[in-house]
Amino acid sequence: MIAARRAVVEFARRSIAQGSKSFALASRLFDRPMRERAQMLYAWCRHCDDVIDGQVGGQGLVVATRAAGERLAALRAGTQAAFAGDADAVDAFAALAHVANETGLPQRLADAHLDGFGMDVDDRRYRHVDDTLDYCHHVAGVVGEMMAIVMGVSRDDGPVLMRAADLGIAFQLTNIVRDIAEDGWNDRCYLPEDWLADAAIPPGDHMRPEHRGALVGIALRLLDLADQYYASAAAGAARLPFRARWAVLAAAEVYRAIGKEVRAAGAHAWDHRTSTTLPTKLRLLARAYNTARALDPAAPLPERPPLWHKPN
Repeated sequence: MIAARRAVVEFARRSIAQGSKSFALASRLFDRPMRERAQMLYAWCRHCDDVIDGQVGGQGLVVATRAAGERLAALRAGTQAAFAGDADAVDAFAALAHVANETGLPQRLADAHLDGFGMDVDDRRYRHVDDTLDYCHHVAGVVGEMMAIVMGVSRDDGPVLMRAADLGIAFQLTNIVRDIAEDGWNDRCYLPEDWLADAAIPPGDHMRPEHRGALVGIALRLLDLADQYYASAAAGAARLPFRARWAVLAAAEVYRAIGKEVRAAGAHAWDHRTSTTLPTKLRLLARAYNTARALDPAAPLPERPPLWHKPN
């Protein structure tokens, strides 16, 4: 059993190393048990994303096929088996099974994450910003909640889990802005259609050169919204163990830096994929350490701002 778990942990470590250098760096701040569980949860999330998009490690053009619904059904079946305790293989579902067994992770959160991929499979339209936020909640907000449980937050601590979901939403809003061009190449658009209409951008034409100036305005609106979710999430980070708090704040700093790069680039933001350098990541890591030390875990959790949240 121990040897089997070690094999799954190594599988998960390779997955995060390939799929996200930023999260791989942040996860190194955890103690060993928490790091292994976070990496195993990441491996399942990465696998689901790759299966739906036909990618490896999040790389390459999305391969949209008529079989996407079948792939999603297979993910649901594998996830169901994982929560039933099937951890015999060395794969993403075994990784999820170990995490669920060791943390009491609720299956409803994993199922909600798969519902987010269902939005891509169904080519959901995002008519209003609440629709975009609903997508962000499913593909990233519930991942924030699952990661919080991995970090020791009680599955019944709704206020803190909501702040964890806020961080996931902030990450996804940043991703949407950064990846506007990449998503466009893959015939996807998560920008609110009413915002596009306000900017006189016809549906499906947002990547045309003559719309770049108006597109920047929409991107800035989404980044402003993301900043509100980052701020809400920071308050909840105080409730985490110190090393987890540091890791979460470091990841937030790195993602906010991506948003700042997009802001600075303006109409050139989508000439290439925006990222942060290792020296920048290390500087932000140090800043996050100081912020984590300054937070008081015993301080009352302030009232959450009036942001969108998923209706119960």
